[in-house]
Amino acid sequence: MPYVFTELGVAMLSSVLNSERAVQMNIFIMRAFIKLREILSTEKDLAKRMAELEKEQLAQGKDILTISKVINRLVSDASKPRSAIGFQV
Repeated sequence: MPYVFTELGVAMLSSVLNSERAVQMNIFIMRAFIKLREILSTEKDLAKRMAELEKEQLAQGKDILTISKVINRLVSDASKPRSAIGFQV
C-alpha cells in the first residue's frame, strides 16, 4: 500500500475536511500534482527515469520480502530443541 495520497485521493479528501488549514494544504498538494504533471510532460527523460526507479523499487521490495521470509524460517528452526549429540552413559 502506498504511503502517499494520489491526486484523486486528495480531491476526495477535500470533500471531507473543511478546516481552513486542511483547505490550504489540499490546494498546495493539488498544485504540486499539477506541477509534477507539467514537468513529466516536458521532460521525457525524467519520466523515463522515474518509471525505471519505480520498477527497481518494486524488485527490491520483492527481494527484501524473500530475505525476510528466509530469516524468519531460520529463526523458527533454531528455536526447536535438538537431540543431543554423542554417547550416553
